[in-house]
Amino acid sequence: MKTSKTILDFIKTNKQVTGQELAEHLGITARAVRKQLSTLLKVGALTKKGHPPVVYYQINDKITLTVKSLPIKISKIIDKNYLFITPSGKKLNGVSGFFAWCQKQKLPFEKTASEYINMIKKFSKYKKNGLIDGMSKIKGTYKKVFLDNLYYLDFYNIDRFGKTKLGQLLLYAKQSQQEPLITDLINDIAPNIKKLIEEKNITSVGFIPPTVKRQVQFMTVIQKKLKLKTRIINIKKIKTDVAVPQKSLSKLSDRIENASHSIVVSDNSWHDNILLIDDAVGSGSTLNETARQIKEKGICNGKIIGLAITGSFKGFDVISEV
Repeated sequence: MKTSKTILDFIKTNKQVTGQELAEHLGITARAVRKQLSTLLKVGALTKKGHPPVVYYQINDKITLTVKSLPIKISKIIDKNYLFITPSGKKLNGVSGFFAWCQKQKLPFEKTASEYINMIKKFSKYKKNGLIDGMSKIKGTYKKVFLDNLYYLDFYNIDRFGKTKLGQLLLYAKQSQQEPLITDLINDIAPNIKKLIEEKNITSVGFIPPTVKRQVQFMTVIQKKLKLKTRIINIKKIKTDVAVPQKSLSKLSDRIENASHSIVVSDNSWHDNILLIDDAVGSGSTLNETARQIKEKGICNGKIIGLAITGSFKGFDVISEV
C-alpha cells in the first residue's frame, strides 16, 4: 500500500510518467512496478495512454470508479454484456464500465442498471443458441434472396444504450487496426461460429473481402486466427476506378449495384454447405450478391448460409461506421 501511495504521489507531482521513470524513482524492478500499476489501473486510480514500448500513466481525475454494489444477478448480466470504451481509449468491461458510462451521462446508476437489464431481456428474445435470425428482414428487402439462411451474432445497436459489446469491439477493432483488439473480438465470436459450422455441416467458408485498403485487414486477421478446418472458397473484391465502400451508400439500389460490380466469386471447385462470413450487415447486398454468383456458377451442392458479426435491428439500416 505504501508503494502504491508513493506511485500516486509521484504521478500527481509529475502529471504523467512512464514505468521506467517510476522504477528509477522507487529503486525497484520494472516487473514490480508493472504489478503495482496493474492494480492501480484495475481499481481506476490511474489511466494510461500509448502502447508498449511507450506508455504513460496519469491520475484518473475524470471518472471516479468507486463502483456501487448491485444485486449479484444484475451484476452478472452487465459483466457479460457491457463494454464501455472511453473517449480517451480506455476499455472498461462490465459493471465498472457501466458505472463509468452512467457517471459520464449523469444518470442514476442503480435505476439505469435495471433499465439496461430490461433492454437486454427485450433483445435477447431475438437470439436463439447464440444466433439472431436475419432471414425475415432480408426477405422483406429483396425480391429474390439467394441465401438459404442469414444470422447475426449480435445486434450492432440496441435502443437507448447504443452499441452492444460486440458492436463496440467491431467498430474499434476495425478503426484502430490493432491485432490485440481484433483478437479480443475473435475470442468472443469463435465459439458460436464453430458451433454453427458443426450444426449446419459446413464444409466451406468464404470471407467477404474489404473494399478499403488498410495496413491490417480485419477479415484477413479473422480468417487467420479462427483456424477453421473447412475449405476456403475464393471471393475477391475487384478494383474499380474509384473504390466506393458499401457503407458510404445510403440507397439500397446503389448498394446492390456496388456489390454486383465489385464482388467476384473466383472459385470453380465443388462445395457442399457454404458459410459466408461478413463483419456487419447493413443492406445485406454483399452477402446476397455473393450467394447469387455461387448459385449461378452451380458450384454448391448444399445450402449457402450468411453470417454477420453484427446486424441492424430495425430493417436493414446502413451501418456506416464499420
